[in-house]
Amino acid sequence: MAYQTTNPFDGKTSATFPECDAATLEAKLQQASDCFDQWRTTAFAERTAVLAKAAAILRERPDEFASLITLEMGKLIAQSRGEVALCAAILDYYAQHAEGFLAPETLPTQSGTAVVESAPIGVLFGVEPWNFPYYQIARFAAPNLMAGNVVMVKHASNVPQCALAFERLLHEAGAPAGAYTNLFISKDQVAQVIDDPRIRGVALTGSEAAGAVVAARAGHNLKKTTMELGGSDAFIVLEDADLERAVKGAIQGRMGNAGQACTASKRFIVVEALADQFLEQFQAALASFKPGNPMDKDTTLAPLCSEDALGHLLQQVRRAVEGGARVVSGGGRADHAGAFMQPTILTDIDPANPAYKEEFFGPVALFFRVPDEDAAIALANDSPFGLGGSVFSSDIDRAKRVASRIETGMVFINRPASSAPDLPFGGIKNSGYGRELSGAGIQEFVNKKLIRVA
Repeated sequence: MAYQTTNPFDGKTSATFPECDAATLEAKLQQASDCFDQWRTTAFAERTAVLAKAAAILRERPDEFASLITLEMGKLIAQSRGEVALCAAILDYYAQHAEGFLAPETLPTQSGTAVVESAPIGVLFGVEPWNFPYYQIARFAAPNLMAGNVVMVKHASNVPQCALAFERLLHEAGAPAGAYTNLFISKDQVAQVIDDPRIRGVALTGSEAAGAVVAARAGHNLKKTTMELGGSDAFIVLEDADLERAVKGAIQGRMGNAGQACTASKRFIVVEALADQFLEQFQAALASFKPGNPMDKDTTLAPLCSEDALGHLLQQVRRAVEGGARVVSGGGRADHAGAFMQPTILTDIDPANPAYKEEFFGPVALFFRVPDEDAAIALANDSPFGLGGSVFSSDIDRAKRVASRIETGMVFINRPASSAPDLPFGGIKNSGYGRELSGAGIQEFVNKKLIRVA
């Protein structure tokens, strides 16, 4: 597995990093284990100081961190700065609230006393993706470090400089050696780390296939896991929706990060009364996106993360068309050097088409028209995924009722899916299990220990 920086805008490889050898990996595992013995008893005030300092560094030097995101995976520079700001907010959030989240809970009993304490469980291993190179690891590392665990992270092979930058950030902020460890390791070494008895929990954000392999390996070792996997979020537009707001939300939901987000809006389900108007305006808005250098603030269409990602997406579109789908707009490679995909709309997708059940990780929108609310809900739920979703309606109570009927982990009303430190993040079905962020995220890898006095 080659860890290297290849700019998806110009295809140039500027840095390569070797994988850990066996001795180095063993030394890192032992260092993390030794650090846990110290970190678990470190006062909340000291842990807070580390995370607060890391947040302050991100805010002081945003371009230093943001430019690496854009260099390695092609995100528009303004969006990269936004990701850095979100990471700072996550670090601050857990620095401020972790002690309260983990405070002992007294239980009512008929006699004596009963208290549940929250204790760290040990060294945790995270396998993280490239699409949000800092955010993905911040939401794993911040709550668990504040809980007294220590973390080791195998990041995606195409964002190695981001991986190293986050490790340096925490060390600069005062985290002891071994509290946060970056690992450049092979697939075989991933299995070795999961098997290692010093690892007590495993978290993965990534594809269904990767989740199945990692969860099976961890399960064989009786280790707790959380899985945040893919999504094919429904974006429901009811007939009483504010059309302008819905189209604006659709553009934000589909085109953020060039569509490379698990919670991106992917299936646009519009009630017949608004379908033609919505499609016309949606198509016109997508046509305005122009490819260019993602470091340029005027660029509106970023490249995909790699040529391989672009090739996979083009293949999905071809299969969809062969299965009967109609290309409303786009459908091919953008006329620009680099890994650029035209913003694309596909429609006439029936359940037998492979596109009906797939996740499109890029700027490809699947458009469906339905007769009414019930049909919209049925179509939204007819998916192997269940991560996020959106409902647009001028009647908030109605939108809430629809949201309650959608089988997914998160629903957003009159806006596309988003993330914030105080909102739980996670899904159901093939989108995984467990939650990150908010008070829920810090509870995943702690021992809820009962202490009972008779």
